[in-house]
Amino acid sequence: MQKIINKPAKIGTYHENDVLFLLKDLSSVELEDSAINRESKIQSGGHYSESLPIEYQPPEDYVDVFWDTLQQYKRKVALCAGIVAEQIYRLKGPSTILVSLARAGTPVGILIKRYIDLQYGVNLPHYSISIIRDKGIDENALLYIHQAHPNANIQFVDGWTGKGAISLELIKACSHYEKKYGIKLDAALAVLADPGCCTTLYGTREDFLIPSACLNSTVSGLVSRTVLNESYIGKDDFHGAKFYKNLLKADVSNEFIDVIAAEFSHIATEAKETAAKLLNTNIDSSYQGMEDVKKIQAEFCIDNTHFIKPGVGETTRVLLRRVPWKILLRDPSSPFIKHILMLAEEKNVEVLVYPNMKYLCCGLIKKVKERQI
Repeated sequence: MQKIINKPAKIGTYHENDVLFLLKDLSSVELEDSAINRESKIQSGGHYSESLPIEYQPPEDYVDVFWDTLQQYKRKVALCAGIVAEQIYRLKGPSTILVSLARAGTPVGILIKRYIDLQYGVNLPHYSISIIRDKGIDENALLYIHQAHPNANIQFVDGWTGKGAISLELIKACSHYEKKYGIKLDAALAVLADPGCCTTLYGTREDFLIPSACLNSTVSGLVSRTVLNESYIGKDDFHGAKFYKNLLKADVSNEFIDVIAAEFSHIATEAKETAAKLLNTNIDSSYQGMEDVKKIQAEFCIDNTHFIKPGVGETTRVLLRRVPWKILLRDPSSPFIKHILMLAEEKNVEVLVYPNMKYLCCGLIKKVKERQI
């Protein structure tokens, strides 16, 4: 096994006891580009991980929706986090190493860590590392974890599932890692919401709004999406990310964690009971959501399923950092999609009622013509 000399990056606004980022600090590098330029490059053969979208700074009324949603659904989010945490702890115990997938997984990993500490008095290590669709997981980061914790029992954590691309990427990455290093990893991904039926370890399979999905870095420790660009990342480096210190005044990352964590004592009994039932149930990961994706692909004549992003979290991402074409809504009256309607109106994106799908909503990415960048 190669010796890893990288160390956790001192980036972000989370407390070090909550999470350590195994990322290379690229804060000084200009990586941002407009949505239309990035989309053109991606659709012309480039990869989304080579650059970063310009961070969307929402208007005040949109931020108000985030706070209203957080207050309204803090118990639901806490319960889902507790249900997942209980399953993880019962399956793997105090030797668990939490490894969240940056960046949507990071606040969820922190919540799970906090819950287990509160309920069991065990302070589990928690790292946040990068995994990138079609590129794989950051093996240098995994090797660092195994050097620091030789008997590591890793549990991967993310925020939610869409159609399951990252779940499948993780399965493939773990298989490759075992063949390369002889270390077997558990590829089961723990998430708060699994509407696509992509994993067996979840808090709910309801497609609901996890409030952290509303915002970008300002609810993720001011850390950017992860970057894998050969111009800045060498073969021995961790994948990269930026620390947006210029957004410190808008940062609500720790407030989000504290609001949810304050609910843990109220939901612990229900979380334990629900987790016990789930562990005693034969749960499959059938990727049922892909049936909706294929139906939408045929109906709207979409070339590639990468242009289809189902679920509340993924639809929000389309509106925040891609070039949206249409938004499909199963139920326009759902309280979970208020922010989506606001973003769609702001960006003048067509919204269609599409009742016959498992997901609450779905974002479709516009096919842009190749253009001179």
